[in-house]
Order: sequence, then C-alpha cells, then structure tokens
Amino acid sequence: MDIRKFQQDLIGWYKEEKRDLPWRRTADPYRIWVSEIMLQQTRVDTVIPFYERFLERFPTLESLAEAEEQELLKAWEGLGYYSRVRNLQAGVREVAEKYDGRVPDSRNEISRLKGVGPYTAGAVLSIAYGIPEHAVDGNVMRVLSRILLIKDDIAKPKTRKRFEEAVTRLISEEDPSSFNQGLMELGAIICTPSSPKCLLCPVRDHCAGFHEGVQNELPVKTKAKKNRIAPYAMMAIEQQGKFLLEKRPNGGLLGGMWQFPMFEREKSILPADAETEVMQRLGGIPDQAERIISFKHVFSHITWEVEGFVMKGRAIQAPAGMDWFSAQEMDRLPMANPVKKMIEAMKAKGVLE
Repeated sequence: MDIRKFQQDLIGWYKEEKRDLPWRRTADPYRIWVSEIMLQQTRVDTVIPFYERFLERFPTLESLAEAEEQELLKAWEGLGYYSRVRNLQAGVREVAEKYDGRVPDSRNEISRLKGVGPYTAGAVLSIAYGIPEHAVDGNVMRVLSRILLIKDDIAKPKTRKRFEEAVTRLISEEDPSSFNQGLMELGAIICTPSSPKCLLCPVRDHCAGFHEGVQNELPVKTKAKKNRIAPYAMMAIEQQGKFLLEKRPNGGLLGGMWQFPMFEREKSILPADAETEVMQRLGGIPDQAERIISFKHVFSHITWEVEGFVMKGRAIQAPAGMDWFSAQEMDRLPMANPVKKMIEAMKAKGVLE
C-alpha cells in the first residue's frame, strides 16, 4: 500500500463529506471524552440530543465532578449502560484532583483514568490534542480487516493488538484527528457491516478485500452467546395517590436507578397471582390488579421479559430500599427505559397523568 496516498484519500474525503456532529465542533478534551463514552454501544442519532442536554447541565469538567449521583443518573436517563456515566464521573474526578482539571495528554496517564480504555484514550488524544495515537473499535477493525485483508477473528481480544499496530503504521502524523475520525466515518456510512458501498469508497483503490472480492466475508467474527432470558412481573402499586418505588443496588445492572417493584416469575401470571405475590412480599392489601403491558427489553447479556401490572394498595408499608412517590416526585427520579415503558402504558390507561 502507498500509505501516503491512502492518508490523503481518506483525510480528503473525510473533510469533504463528514457529517456535522456537535462533538466535531470542539477541541475540548472533556467534551470529546463525554461524546466517546456516550457513543459506546449507542447510535449517533440517539446520542446527539443526550450529548447536548448533558453538556448544558454539566458544561465543564468541574461541574460533572461535583454532581450528585441521582442528578447524574437523571441526566443520563434513557441512554442505558449506566456504569458508563459512573465511570466517566470517577475519571473526571481523578482529573480534577490529580491533574488540576486538565485531561492528560499522554496515553500512559489518560489510560489510568477510570473507564478510559485503549479506544477512548486514543480518540481523545488524537482528536483533542492532535497526537498520532491509535483509536481502534469494532468499526475500525471492520474497515481495516477489509482494506488490509486481515482474517483474524475480531471477537478475540488478542486480535485488537494487530489492528492497533496497523493504525500506528498507517496514521497521519500531520492530521491524526482527521485520520482516526475518517476511519470511524468510513465505517459508519460507507464500509458498513453488510452491503458495503464499495463503489462510493474513497479508499477503494487501496482495499485488498475489494480487489480479492471478499469484502462481504470480512471481518471474521465468532457469534456471541445468546442472551439469557429473565421473566419479571413489574408492579405499579398506588396507595393514597402515591406509587411505591424501589431503588436498585448501586453495584449491579441499572445501579442506583428507581423502578416499580419487580418480582421474578417462571411463567405468565394472572392479575390475581400478581396480587398474591405483592401481598406475600410486601404485606397489606393489594387489589384491583390489571395487566396493562407486556414487553421485552434487551440488554447486552440478558433480556427482560416483563409483564406490567397496576393495582391499588391498602396498609402496604414501604420496606427498606423502597418509598412512596407522587407523580410529580417520580418525574425527578432517574428511571431506566423499561420503567419508562411501564409509565407510558400507565398514562395511556389513565392511571397516571
């Protein structure tokens, strides 16, 4: 490969065709860091409004470092993978305490921050500081597996090292920011997972996979294990104009978020069974139960199959970790998307205004 020509073709195309995205209008390492964390496992179109709202609330590294946990989770509400924002805040606090609020500009130092992996480190260093460091994610591995005809399994951790070495060899010293973002952009809009648009590709002449006619067979990736199914009953219990909510443990899935009480079930249950379940677990007198929604919510490793019930309650005491909230108070609590689906169903039924 003519590396110089490859760099010119990729960077020239990127500068002409790149999408206008809010994090591309800044060189602030804090804002670029926020965008990279949000973009992990989340689509660009989904991220844009969250990114803008988040930075309105936390415009500086210091403001994020000082935020209370519930406020932080509320600002991230709906993006999912909530450990990302916890780790982001932990890393930001390290920068505030150890580096006087300036994001480190060396891979060694920035990689020590909580939640900053090799990709995020390289993205911040190259985009914010113009340092020629590799930033290799699944998108980049797909693109380079085709361009360089690499047939190693990209699902294996050791394969990433080969791609990092390839980027280090290919990256532009003069404009590492546009080079790395160009690879990302190429993977997002041209060199897509299926049906790559090879005839529109600015670096097609450099692509060994295209010339061999195997671009659709790359990258090589073993299939992930199937998600585990977890069936739950979600109970929205109203008592004296308030609803019972529980806070999830901080350490696990959706840690620190609020939800209606959820009970594991083995099979679909009737409203009468839901009342019995509540009575046995919470006491008091639950009645008038009604199933209002059934849905699936897919996480990276588990799928919740949820049946949502609403019911009235009398003499139910809130156990430890639970409390009663009015509709207005609920609006201020951080809640994940499965709970929001339940709330929408409650509003549709007129249970909640």
